[in-house]
Amino acid sequence: MSDGQAAVLGVVADLEAESAQLDALVAGLDDAGWATPTPAPGWTVAHQIAHLAWTDEVAAIAATDPDRFGELLGEAANSVATYVDDAAEAGAAAPVGEILAGWRAVRERLADALREVPAGVKVPWFGPPMSAASMATARLMETWAHGLDVADGLGVSLPPTDRIRGVAHIGVRTRDFAYLVNGRTPPTEPFHYALTAPSGELWTWGPADASNSVRGSALDFCLLVTQRRALADLDLDLTGADAAEWSGIAQCFAGPPGPGRQPRQN
Repeated sequence: MSDGQAAVLGVVADLEAESAQLDALVAGLDDAGWATPTPAPGWTVAHQIAHLAWTDEVAAIAATDPDRFGELLGEAANSVATYVDDAAEAGAAAPVGEILAGWRAVRERLADALREVPAGVKVPWFGPPMSAASMATARLMETWAHGLDVADGLGVSLPPTDRIRGVAHIGVRTRDFAYLVNGRTPPTEPFHYALTAPSGELWTWGPADASNSVRGSALDFCLLVTQRRALADLDLDLTGADAAEWSGIAQCFAGPPGPGRQPRQN
């Protein structure tokens, strides 16, 4: 097995585990529980899971039927501003049993599809094409972030795990994207990132002698780049003017600039 294939299998396993953790949180909810509002305006728990089911389905199509995905891409171009919300709204209207069963089935198809993508083949997407490992990591990030929304809506906490390394990696890789999507010019020099994982391991990216750095909790870093918490609520040490500017626009998910979250009330 090549290193690339091993990487795909590892990230897909993390995606499956993250999905299973969220599944366990929602599986026992009654209809009222599925109707619980979440921090995303207008989205209930049902919207969150329907959204994951829909995006997992589209990702599975992209990995197995590029021509069909191209058709979906054309459909999306006709309603860019509402395409994702419309899909979530339609999905959330189904009986909750169907939503959960559908998500379970499609995420299994997606995992199988990603494991079968030939080495070196890129999977088309709404942005640049991605390797199977990158697609699995992107799905992991979304599953983790929307799982947080569900947990927040239900007033519970999901235990952080080192699976968030994939989320942190995307947060690092999308630094320049955050600038561009906000109409700003990215810095020319790289940042140094030193993040402490839930396990206590230290994860680092970038040159140690960089003049701009981001240090602190990996969990808090992931909360920042997914815009699930305001910077004021996070334990991150930012060094340098560029790092400070980036912290106000950090965004690892595709699409226009997100509105972020307001600081929590004490």
